[in-house]
Amino acid sequence: MSTIRPLIPLLATAGILIGGNGLQGTFISLRALEEGFSPQTIGVIGTGYNIGFAVGCIYITRIIRAIGHIRAFCALAAIAAAASMLMLLYIAPLPWFLMRLVQGLCIAGLFAVVESWLNARVTNANRARTLSIYRFVDLGAVTLGQYIIPAVGVSGFELFVIIAMTLTLSLVPISLTDRTSPAAPEHVRFDVRVLWRVSPLATIGCIVVGFTNASFRSLGPVYADGIGMTVTSIATFMSAGIFAGVVLQYPLGHYSDKLDRRLIILIATFGSFVSGIFLAQVAGESIWLNYLGIFAFGAFAMPLYSLCSAHANDHAAPGQHALVSAGTLFFWSVGAIAGPLFASMLMGRYGPHSLFWYTAAVQGLFMVYTVMRMMQREGVPAEGRRSRFRSLLRTSAFFAKLAGPGNAKDKP
Repeated sequence: MSTIRPLIPLLATAGILIGGNGLQGTFISLRALEEGFSPQTIGVIGTGYNIGFAVGCIYITRIIRAIGHIRAFCALAAIAAAASMLMLLYIAPLPWFLMRLVQGLCIAGLFAVVESWLNARVTNANRARTLSIYRFVDLGAVTLGQYIIPAVGVSGFELFVIIAMTLTLSLVPISLTDRTSPAAPEHVRFDVRVLWRVSPLATIGCIVVGFTNASFRSLGPVYADGIGMTVTSIATFMSAGIFAGVVLQYPLGHYSDKLDRRLIILIATFGSFVSGIFLAQVAGESIWLNYLGIFAFGAFAMPLYSLCSAHANDHAAPGQHALVSAGTLFFWSVGAIAGPLFASMLMGRYGPHSLFWYTAAVQGLFMVYTVMRMMQREGVPAEGRRSRFRSLLRTSAFFAKLAGPGNAKDKP
């Protein structure tokens, strides 16, 4: 613990940010429903956040290099908190779209600051423990954040204030770190051509994950409300889908290191496809069947991003891994921008269950593409791979560095 103790303020800051951001994503969708916004409008608002997130990922290293970690963090946290309060003052689709865009940009920057700072402090001796604590903080904060919503209620001003408070309070732990300022991070290059040249399958896979998983995060509350769930049930529904991502993450990753990784991608996609069909066709309005379905959906769908990243790194040349990590995040953002738009239009026209007809259709097409790629290109033998599976968060390009080099010779 002596090696972890200096990192506690940064981990605490990450926990506050993750919890507040997870709370905000679900709450905004539910509050928009209460204000009478259509599913299409809610999808557009969710897209605004993802546009801002994509822009923030591209430009944040320039900001950090220009003004330093702590100044960048303070500025972005203040702007994000102000945007949350402005959403309370101006309850209308256009202001909410603009404020969510600003928040997406700021949140991407805040995570990049924390994770680049952690990378500067972490060593090989404490990397695995730091990463384990970070994942535990992520899971606990997101789950706790969901249950603040039924405890406080969707109506009124309180949750807007709580969200602004979390963004403001995230400044406290990071301000209590020692006075040593880490060196400015290396600029993260975004060359979208590199990932496509390295692995077309990983490129399409990251877009598919953005299409489907981001639609679930943005419109899952709309789906659950549409089938008659209470606010508490909606919180449980969203938590089940997110928490389930941990269940199969490491078993799938373990077998992907030993077998053709594309086969495991195909299995995970098939599981997501079947789960989506179950939710769309079988679960109906049954709360427990929907809990079961979304748990299975999350268990298979959530690891796909990490599997695609690992597959891309199998084919990456030495020196390309940073570009691959940046590329996977960029293409995920592309899918996350477009996905909620398409899904919300379908939900507005055909009802809530069309959300999972949509995810199943996208994943079905991806299965076909995966089989085609397996027929066109030989897989990388397990003994010839330069990387191993790593469980990745879609927070910033620096998380891949925090997760370690993924060398195939490392212990699993």
